[in-house]
Amino acid sequence: MSNGASIVTFIILSFSLALILIMKKDALTPGMRRALAILALVMVTFSFVLIVYSFLHLPAGSP
Repeated sequence: MSNGASIVTFIILSFSLALILIMKKDALTPGMRRALAILALVMVTFSFVLIVYSFLHLPAGSP
């Protein structure tokens, strides 16, 4: 798997985890909810960093 595919996979998984936590927040215990929310927040923040980094380092295009 290429580096770009790995980044896209991580981004999809992190946003999916955050969405699932939002939809199922009532089914989780408060302690687990807090830990998973912090994990999802860190993953989504890192995903945004990866998105910005990818946009800033796009190749200039072929002549």
